[in-house]
Amino acid sequence: MSRRQVERRLREVGQRLQKLREELQIVDEQLLHLSEAADDARLRALVSETPVAEREHREAARHAESMRSHRAGVAAEIARLEASQDELLDRLVAETS
Repeated sequence: MSRRQVERRLREVGQRLQKLREELQIVDEQLLHLSEAADDARLRALVSETPVAEREHREAARHAESMRSHRAGVAAEIARLEASQDELLDRLVAETS
């Protein structure tokens, strides 16, 4: 890979990382909200002991779990891109030396 290609790829990876980090912040905020909603629904289900409250609790818990899964995917992609960025930087330094 030529120096120009490495630099271009580094820019692309850097831009993607920035977008994913911003997305991770948003996902964290949403996850906090969904987790709190699931906890509230769980308490309502325990107190009321009705099928409707239990169904609302299960639904809220599914939403929170779905967001946890999405967050894990975003975090894994960030880790993968950071590793790729490190590799590209190593290549760039090796070409410069």
